[in-house]
Amino acid sequence: MVCLEELQSNGGNGQVSWQLHSVKSAILEKCYEQKQYKNGLKFCKMILSNPKFAEHGETLAMKGLTLNCLGKKEEAYEFVRKGLRNDVKSHVCWHVYGLLQRSDKKYDEAIKCYRNALKLDKDNLQILRDLSLLQIQMRDLEGYRETRYQLLQLRPTQRASWIGYAIAYHLLKDYDMALKLLEEFRQTQQVPPNKIDYEYSELILYQNQVMREADLFQESLEHIETYEKQICDKLLVEEIKGEKFRELMDKFLRVNFSKGCPPLFTTLKSLYYNTEKISIIQELVTNYEASLKTCDFFSPYENGEKEPPTTLLWVQYFLAQHFDKLGQYSLALEYINAAIASTPTLIELFYMKAKIYKHIGNLKEAAKWMDEAQSLDTADRFINSKCAKYMLRANMIKEAEEMCSKFTREGTSAMENLNEMQCMWFQTECISAYQRLGRYGDALKKCHEVERHFFEITDDQFDFHTYCMRKMTLRAYVDLLRLEDVLRRHAFYFKAARSAIEIYLKLYDNPLTNESKQQEINSENLSAKELKKMLSKQRRAQKKAKLEEERKHAERERQQKNQKKKRDEEEEEASGLKEELIPEKLERIENPLEEAIKFLIPLKNLVADNIDTHLLAFEIYFRKGKFLLMLQSVKRAFAINNNHPWLHECLIKFSKSVSNHSNLPDIVSKVLAQEMQKIFVNKDLESFNEDFLKHNATSLQHLLSGAKMMYFLDKSRQEKAIAIATRLDETIKDKNVKTLLKVSEALLDGSFGNCNSQYEEYRVACHNLLPFTSAFLPGVSEVDSHNVALNHAVNYDVLANEI
Repeated sequence: MVCLEELQSNGGNGQVSWQLHSVKSAILEKCYEQKQYKNGLKFCKMILSNPKFAEHGETLAMKGLTLNCLGKKEEAYEFVRKGLRNDVKSHVCWHVYGLLQRSDKKYDEAIKCYRNALKLDKDNLQILRDLSLLQIQMRDLEGYRETRYQLLQLRPTQRASWIGYAIAYHLLKDYDMALKLLEEFRQTQQVPPNKIDYEYSELILYQNQVMREADLFQESLEHIETYEKQICDKLLVEEIKGEKFRELMDKFLRVNFSKGCPPLFTTLKSLYYNTEKISIIQELVTNYEASLKTCDFFSPYENGEKEPPTTLLWVQYFLAQHFDKLGQYSLALEYINAAIASTPTLIELFYMKAKIYKHIGNLKEAAKWMDEAQSLDTADRFINSKCAKYMLRANMIKEAEEMCSKFTREGTSAMENLNEMQCMWFQTECISAYQRLGRYGDALKKCHEVERHFFEITDDQFDFHTYCMRKMTLRAYVDLLRLEDVLRRHAFYFKAARSAIEIYLKLYDNPLTNESKQQEINSENLSAKELKKMLSKQRRAQKKAKLEEERKHAERERQQKNQKKKRDEEEEEASGLKEELIPEKLERIENPLEEAIKFLIPLKNLVADNIDTHLLAFEIYFRKGKFLLMLQSVKRAFAINNNHPWLHECLIKFSKSVSNHSNLPDIVSKVLAQEMQKIFVNKDLESFNEDFLKHNATSLQHLLSGAKMMYFLDKSRQEKAIAIATRLDETIKDKNVKTLLKVSEALLDGSFGNCNSQYEEYRVACHNLLPFTSAFLPGVSEVDSHNVALNHAVNYDVLANEI
């Protein structure tokens, strides 16, 4: 092989220049692929130091690409652009410029560069592959199909060429062509009929998936039966064939109780939609429990070998789960306490007791019992995470962070490490806790962290475009592409976005004021004794805040040292700096409604089937005074559920607002009048509200919304409105923790004006109904009671989902 120095020292004849180009390309490409960026720069310098090649375009471009990998972005662009100017007809320079644009997430610009490169070298495989990656990333499916077709023509013997082309047709829903290509490719695979090959199995299952999506169900069944022996995933085969597991419930329960199967209830939970099946299960298991307590058999009429004591334990554990599922919490506690009394060292029992208290609504007690569970096995990450989650539900943020720190990286705070690991269950729970505590800046910081995670997940698709076709994980690849298209439908994003919108709305309604000014305003109305008490409280708060600030400062210094060390270690990796999220700035934002809209847009695009999306949109546009957008929001919500209680409140507020604005443009007024007539059917607001109450007389959620609107429309009807909202008679169907806490919140937040005495009467009634729920316990001061009720009510959806 000709050495580089020899080539540089020779003259500039064509043969030497070609040799130089070949050697240079091979060496630089190898350095780039193996991430030996510093070596690559040395070779670039060696070539460019020769006066004959000092302006060599492709070498300049490669130097720029290498600098970009070292994080020197400005220099990188300078060298790449210079190289392109010097050799504008080089496909390498255009390709490198495209790679640079891609690294900056400028995908449209990168595609233009790749197309320019292909004009100069239309059959370049690497450029075509890179172009196809960007096209699938941007979901340019037509362009992706064309590029994959070119790759198939150039490399018809490669598996990825066929698979990529077939996937393009599949995503375009041209199922016939996709199936034709897959079958043609399958026939080229030499796999013996009795041999099980994973990649061939995945190809068969992917073919079958396309058939099912094309509604070719009979063909799908015949196809799966033909190749059944060559498929690895036998469970999926059974699901496709429609075979279901059937066995007598009595036999199934006995076997699992005897051998001690903790997840037994989880296995059967899917049957609980059927009341007849629930009754059968309850009758069987309660009979087991009664018989085992007296004679150690499942039935008093049996004989033979007796059941071990653990069988009764698992039966009681199952019954606690059963009655918890049915909302019969006293019975559930009875059974779980009996189980704990017999075996006080079993983690599952304490876990279940904590779960029951959570469903009751006593979150402090739930956290206490979950902490007891994790103390039995401090090395169990799952129970540790559960304990942290329960602590966050009880607003014990510091304790939850300390709990998680047992499993996070040493030398950095648990909160920071959990953010690095994209631990979104922790972050969404933190958001809710901060929101309940009124720490809106901290809550918004977490909301933005979650948003950043979703952006990073979208960007990470690039890693899979080539890998999945090479490894034949085709079904998973197509599922990934579809997932990425609707990524922000995920519950984690919805929770974070919803909380962010709610907080921004609250900050718009009640902007945070300067603390010193607020204290001056408050002190004017206080007596000398109250003022002294307030000043003493402030001094204590300032001392506490100072200590906390010192702790945070020390923590920040330690984190900065760790981050500096990490940056030094990762010198050769590109790093994009992110704007720091400061809680104090986030909660004092100048335009909270505009920030709320940023979180709303993905929900409107991807979660349009959730009525809360449109009702949140209404709340934003209501404050912005955008009447047509308000109308759009209530119409979309009306189409989903025209009897939703929150929608009812929005409709009345909307109609009232329209009637209060007589100066709207004629065309707007005409549209509003036409559309509102369809909803209100010529009824006045009082009649509309009365009809709503009449048609929903057994639903406490609907009665609450109707009662709130009754008071909103006519303040003189306060007593009547409160009487409707606080009904607890036998006809009410939804007397659960969720709805009772919502009513408590409404009695305290001003929805019915000043009604403290009525609240206390209602609290007593709720305590009699739910004696374990902390918000309704007696002996709580009025202020504390207010906070407890609000803290539970703000996050009532969490309780509802768990129940």
